[in-house]
Amino acid sequence: MRFGVLVFPGSNCDVDAYHAVRDVLGHDAEYVWHRAADLGRFDCVILPGGFSYGDYLRPGAIARFSPVMRAVGEFAAAGGLVLGICNGFQILCEAGLLPGALRRNDDLTFHCEMVHLRVENDRTPFTRECGAGRVLAIPIAHGDGNYYVDPDTLARMEARGQIVFRYCTPDGRVEPEANPNGSVGNVAGVCNERGNVLGMMPHPERAVEALLGSADGLCLFHSLLAAGAGALT
Repeated sequence: MRFGVLVFPGSNCDVDAYHAVRDVLGHDAEYVWHRAADLGRFDCVILPGGFSYGDYLRPGAIARFSPVMRAVGEFAAAGGLVLGICNGFQILCEAGLLPGALRRNDDLTFHCEMVHLRVENDRTPFTRECGAGRVLAIPIAHGDGNYYVDPDTLARMEARGQIVFRYCTPDGRVEPEANPNGSVGNVAGVCNERGNVLGMMPHPERAVEALLGSADGLCLFHSLLAAGAGALT
């Protein structure tokens, strides 16, 4: 399976994503500069975390106009797998590829810590190897991770299975104290209606080696590999 890792001015987690795919999983990965116009050679495109364009205006607001985002839209429309992590999630929301918006954390504090996520939907290409209800330990590092949609949109997303991850306690309870940023409904990750575009604030690419505190992020990448293998057969 071949992964494209986008690089915007200010990206700083592109190396982490590249390492997870190429060095840990042993699959092909290629950095893709933000001026690229074609993503057709990839099976999955990753929009990594960081501070694209310095987060000026608001996170993702400028990166959304990078030339590569037209290609991302075309790639997603053709059924390609797109994973947006942290700033990548913010960019996907700004580009209209995912519903909602990411606002400042409700305590106005940058959070860099390990959190727990509950898998709400294990029927996506990103979670099929994770299992519904499984609790994952995944790190976060963000100041603008407060996900918001209006109540009606949230209800529709719930009904369609678009809520993929929720912040939870270590034993899987979705409680206010487990929510690090104030996200509506403890939402930590969502997908589009088709299920081939996922955005999440936590960093699974930083949880692929037990030496670093958790290897729980591997289930997402194993899911992608299984989805890619299925598409090729």
